Amino acid sequence: MTPDEALARLARAVSLAGRESSDFDGDPGLRRPGGTALRPAGVLIGVDTSGARPEVILTRRALHLRHHPGQIALPGGGSEAGDEDAAATALREAHEEIGLPPAGAEVLGTLPAHETVTGFRVTPVVALIGHPFRLVPQPAEVEEAFRVPLGHLLDLGRYRTEGRLWQGRMRHYPVVPWGPYYIWGATARILRGLAERAG
Repeated sequence: MTPDEALARLARAVSLAGRESSDFDGDPGLRRPGGTALRPAGVLIGVDTSGARPEVILTRRALHLRHHPGQIALPGGGSEAGDEDAAATALREAHEEIGLPPAGAEVLGTLPAHETVTGFRVTPVVALIGHPFRLVPQPAEVEEAFRVPLGHLLDLGRYRTEGRLWQGRMRHYPVVPWGPYYIWGATARILRGLAERAG
């Protein structure tokens, strides 16, 4: 996939209207307990087009973290008071987590938000990274940062559904493995949503 092809597919993905997704989509009847508001968050689908093939930057969360240690994630996190919007959140977090320069990404748009079982309403922000930069994982939050070919993540045939027991019942979720990396849950659901919209 060339950078021009990647841009065309990503532009299509952010231009389409669509419904929000949820970690609960695979399990009808399973819902987050009511009574608490979802916390806004932003994650960066940063597509690096500076190399031979477009690649998406992902992280593996630090093993000492209380929530989701060792899991694969997109750079991002909860919104803070100074963040103007989800894009500002995603870019701030990407700078903190992987060393992406604040002006190093060109935001193309956003995808419909995704609700997580942990109570976040996550807005995926799609951006192009056109200049090389060195990934610098922030050890307090990130064990490792790595790149996955965009073509792999846009191929719906690479996704499958798996399940495990959660709170006494079976919960189902998408996965899209890449080499030694088990990409699953909310991250895989967001990336599958990108693939569905990119055509």
